[in-house]
Formats: sequence, structure tokens, C-alpha cells
Amino acid sequence: MQCRQCGTEIADKAIVCYRCGAATTDPVRKAAPIAPRKRPLVPAAAIVVLLLAALFMGYVSRTAANPELPQLAAGLALGAAIAILFMRVLRRR
Repeated sequence: MQCRQCGTEIADKAIVCYRCGAATTDPVRKAAPIAPRKRPLVPAAAIVVLLLAALFMGYVSRTAANPELPQLAAGLALGAAIAILFMRVLRRR
């Protein structure tokens, strides 16, 4: 028998071609279609809002009498935005 894909001579009882890996028979069942997931805009909007909050708090800390609290808030907002972005990148893989 010959492979339908590459034409290599294979055994009559072969399930797959040893050279190209193509199946020698048609599949019994059809594969279920996988619906593409819709990506919500909520995480992207959260990243933008957190980055804007970090920028605003960084600006406020320059003019504030006590700059430690706005700097802490800016750092936390920036850290949260980076964490959300990192989780989105990992989930795509």
C-alpha cells in the first residue's frame, strides 16, 4: 500500500505512515469546532486607568507637602498595571 500523503510504500496494516505521519484511514469522528474566545476590554481598560492613576499620583507627589503617600499610591497603581499585563500575557500562551 502507498501513503496518500507522500507516496511512500508502507505496510498494509499500517495505521500511519512512518515517513510523514499521515493517517492511512479517514477519521471515525469529526473534531468538534472550537469557538474563539472573545477578549473582554475590562483588563485593557483597567491597565489604562491604573497607568493614568500612577502618572497622576507621580505628578501630585511633586507638588505635595508630604510626597510619600502619593508616591506609594503611584507605585501600587503601576505595580497592579504590570501584574494585570503579565497575567494577560501568560494566559495567552
